Amino acid sequence: MAVTISEKTLDDLEFGFILEYVKTYCISDLGRSATNKIHPFSSKEKLFSELKKTDEYLTSFENDNRLPNHYFDDISKEISLLDIENSYIVPEGFLKVLNTAETVNELLRFLKKFKEIYPILFEHSQEIEYTAIVTDSIKKIITQFGEVNDKASVNLKSIRKEITHVRGHINDSFSRALSKFHSSGYLDDIRESVVDNQRVLAVLAMHKRKVKGALLGTSRSGGIIFIAPQATLEFSRELENLIFEEKQEIIRILKVLTEELRPFQPLLVLYQKYLIQIDIIGAKAKYARDTNAILPKISTTKKVFLKDAYHPILLEKNKATKTATIPQTLELNEQQQIIVISGPNAGGKSITLKTIGLLQVMLQSRSEERRVGKECRSRWSPYH
Repeated sequence: MAVTISEKTLDDLEFGFILEYVKTYCISDLGRSATNKIHPFSSKEKLFSELKKTDEYLTSFENDNRLPNHYFDDISKEISLLDIENSYIVPEGFLKVLNTAETVNELLRFLKKFKEIYPILFEHSQEIEYTAIVTDSIKKIITQFGEVNDKASVNLKSIRKEITHVRGHINDSFSRALSKFHSSGYLDDIRESVVDNQRVLAVLAMHKRKVKGALLGTSRSGGIIFIAPQATLEFSRELENLIFEEKQEIIRILKVLTEELRPFQPLLVLYQKYLIQIDIIGAKAKYARDTNAILPKISTTKKVFLKDAYHPILLEKNKATKTATIPQTLELNEQQQIIVISGPNAGGKSITLKTIGLLQVMLQSRSEERRVGKECRSRWSPYH
């Protein structure tokens, strides 16, 4: 009869420590969070598939066709916004969506090209749709610097052209005022300053009535009055109006783009889940590489053979203190189901038991919502 892997058993085996080790190899916060949900499988077929994915990723460290970078941003907020009517995603959010879509597409292209090397990872990738619509739509509107492209609309291009024109008038009018009042002797030696992101004349207090404009501040001593010239103010008000128009046009464009991507919301959910899975597979492979772990053969009979096996937590702790860890070799089979271990306290009896149990749980685990109980039963044992 199959033995249930209970929550208490997982705690007694300190399986949580293994998850903490694996978590450090994840490249995303979502991957680290999902690592906490790793739990034993209840399906042999799914177990074998998961083991092969990790093994294929591990082999990528040893060949010339290493899997491409798959770092990704959390786009949960952007995905949620696609569910809200009349909402819109900001440019920075679109860049995150773009990065996610491009990362997935690159992985899909890579795995298709090297499907003979990574057959299981390729088969897994076939569940994800490849499309350039999302990336192309975003690139037409959002620049790599997170700004809405001038060409996103005729109106936006016109407004920005006028903004540039008005800013030129502001600079010209200020320069003329600066030259005029400096030659009249009304300005301090510093001539000008900046108040609230606006260029102002540094007018000597005794001449403040001779310079028309808006008083925006004074020096600590009160000897200098900061004045925005009248001519510059008129252009500045015009600029404020244009900037407001630009903002409204940008919002309109972002809403249109958001609406265009709304039908792809389910696909983006799959993209993020897929990258989380790849992140965890990669983390397990990196942990396996650094602990010299191997893919064991699986037995459907009551058989266990561990050769030079290490307790993984003890191995990590001893690494930190540069202490040697003694491996263990043992075998159980249908003829011999019991091993008697005797010895003094702290002699290693519990470590041997936990080594068998922990290696079995590690072998049999995947990343999804943890279901512990009758559905989670151990039927496969590692040997070699």
